[in-house]
Amino acid sequence: MTDLITTANIVAADDFYADLLAAHEGLTKAESDALNARLILILANQIGDRQVLGQALAAAAGRRADRS
Repeated sequence: MTDLITTANIVAADDFYADLLAAHEGLTKAESDALNARLILILANQIGDRQVLGQALAAAAGRRADRS
């Protein structure tokens, strides 16, 4: 198992953030929410490791993941 990376790990992170904002530009709230949901599922599929995904869910919820 790999542990979730919680430190900066994106090359050109500011550029990615700008791309993310641009992808949402002009969308309604519902369209923006749908884009986020699709992006989450695509990235979750890319990660693939169920334990890492559990750690990510816990981190996003502000709690520690059960590592059993």
